[in-house]
Amino acid sequence: MKNIYLSLFLLFVFISCSTDSKKFEFAGGSITMAIDNAPATFITREVTDYYSASVLNQIMEGLVSLDPKDLKIKPQIASDWKISDDGLIYEFEIRKGILFHPHKLFTSVSSRELKPRDIELSIELACTKNAKGLSPHAYSFLYKDNLVGANDFNEGRSKSIKGVKIKDSKITLKLLQKDDNFLNKLSNICASVSSEVIYNGDAENDVIGTGPFLFAENKKGNPASMILLKNEEYYLNDGEGNSLPYLDSVIFIFQNRKLDQLEMFENHQTDLITGLPTSRITKMLEGRIEDFNSTDSKPPLFVMYNNPLLLTNYYFFNMTDPRFSNIKVRQAFNYAIDKEKLGREVLRNQYYELGYYGIVPPISKNFKGYNFKSVKEASYSYDPEKAKKLLAEAGYPNGEGFGSVNLRFNIDDIHSAVADEFAQQIFQILNINVNIDGSNFELKDQDASEANGDIFRSAWAGDYANPETFLSNFYGKSVPSDKSQLSRTNQSRYVNSIFDNLFEQAKNSTKKTEALAFYSKAEKALMQDPPIIPLWYNGDIQIVYSNVRNLHFNALNMFVFKEVYKKDWTVEEYQKVNH
Repeated sequence: MKNIYLSLFLLFVFISCSTDSKKFEFAGGSITMAIDNAPATFITREVTDYYSASVLNQIMEGLVSLDPKDLKIKPQIASDWKISDDGLIYEFEIRKGILFHPHKLFTSVSSRELKPRDIELSIELACTKNAKGLSPHAYSFLYKDNLVGANDFNEGRSKSIKGVKIKDSKITLKLLQKDDNFLNKLSNICASVSSEVIYNGDAENDVIGTGPFLFAENKKGNPASMILLKNEEYYLNDGEGNSLPYLDSVIFIFQNRKLDQLEMFENHQTDLITGLPTSRITKMLEGRIEDFNSTDSKPPLFVMYNNPLLLTNYYFFNMTDPRFSNIKVRQAFNYAIDKEKLGREVLRNQYYELGYYGIVPPISKNFKGYNFKSVKEASYSYDPEKAKKLLAEAGYPNGEGFGSVNLRFNIDDIHSAVADEFAQQIFQILNINVNIDGSNFELKDQDASEANGDIFRSAWAGDYANPETFLSNFYGKSVPSDKSQLSRTNQSRYVNSIFDNLFEQAKNSTKKTEALAFYSKAEKALMQDPPIIPLWYNGDIQIVYSNVRNLHFNALNMFVFKEVYKKDWTVEEYQKVNH
């Protein structure tokens, strides 16, 4: 029923608006992209995973956003903002005339218009516990101990959040202490704005936002997919006054096998691919080299990018397991891993760096002034004799009495191969059996939050270019006191008072250089008492058909499609632009 309603609405909007809007010359068409997993949730304040964010970022919006070209903050729902001299008060001017996507719960056009109250409600919902007594991810990520009154509201001690004020078209947020990353955090999908009408109508799972694309259809099948359609009433134009978005639709295909993703790309069923299956890198890049090169008679078919990403692949220990409460056991596991072999034989050298640092990717251009050297000195390289010695000192000589270990991971070509190699290396060096237990991403993530397993595969993509977004995953005060409750942010349930103190000093620092110094000290403390085994830092190869224009690849692997369009190149045009 929803799809019929939506189709009729879009037809009406197109007829009524086409004569009033300036249309881009090359508007139209569709972009199709395969990603590994479907969204784990449609409730944005609960989003913690890359896949949900990739899809929902096209549909939902917050006060501000990140520019995909340079990752700088830019206006979104808020047209402008002011920050007080002490950095505690943020005053946002809310654009007028923004409409939520159509839905049967809206009784008029005016009822669809975004109001400051919708923003206030979205913040309140982010600070509200659910029926199980659990707070959304947005609370710990953005508002807890940060927004005045958020903690009292979350604990039921007040009926409103004192740090949120509305006056006419302005909304003001007051912080407890200065937070230089606050705007970056507000650009995250978990801070997006939902409609009060939709919430009161219990229809949040219908995914009604204000973004350039609107949810049209979930298509079942193998693989499943999701179709997003152009929002004909989108409020932003490009620099020339053309209405956005240009594309008619964006299609996400959910396929966790990289070989199948590559086959779809080569058959032009998709328009881009991020990360190649390791077994096909040489064949794709060298066997089809002519498709990447332009000649005097034709432009290239493909364009390739290979930039380091703010993305760390790692395993983490379940710190509620008594065996892993012993630091020597965790250190032994770290020393037992031959990362060179892993990179060479399993990853086939498709990475930016191997895991000889910590959780923060060692990309100096994104973290200028960060002391990666000190973090590396506290981290681990392959040392089998040291690994055996530490395990014996922990009371498990040659693995005796340790028992088996359950490794939980989400299945795909790479993760499965890495899990198998990890199990072999741990058995060969420590004589400990590792049972590899693969599942889909959603079940693995749920088990991790419930501490249902011994070691977990994970990857963290930065929400913004600051060490805080990585290190916050191990902040002890985000671990619930009740062990039966989910721990969604700090899934390892790691608690280290030294780390927490340094992390807090970094967050409360008024100078960037001082903050970076504390963050690097915190990470050094983290790696001296490691809850993780860093494996590698991503540098995925990204390939796109050359007729896709205005698609920007960035260190966050964040895709924004509202200014993307398709146009075939002429030889003359391509050579002029690229030479």
